Amino acid sequence: MSDARNGFDAIGVVVDWIDACKQRRLDDLLNLYDATATVECCEGGSFRGRSEMERYWRSRLARSRLGTFEIDALMPKPDGVTLDYRGYDGLPVRTHFRFTSTGKISLTASAPIRAAA
Repeated sequence: MSDARNGFDAIGVVVDWIDACKQRRLDDLLNLYDATATVECCEGGSFRGRSEMERYWRSRLARSRLGTFEIDALMPKPDGVTLDYRGYDGLPVRTHFRFTSTGKISLTASAPIRAAA
């Protein structure tokens, strides 16, 4: 999804995000976020700003296993991008991304994907 009005490729940012996670490049990951961004995680916590996001992501990247951060689906939405992928623990996760007008991530909101009954 290219946002022609703002001149950035939202899907490209999400692919860069998943690559940074997969390769455990914490600084590159954090640099994709706006300085005032918020991470809302699966466990119910919320982390705002670079220092809190660093605390959140550092532990998850350190605990990630082989085969994690693999894309299952990537879906453009009117208000951002939704990504289904394998989280740091190998479980399926859905994360919705919102962006600033300059292409920085302003919000990631994640929830586990439950298997259908």
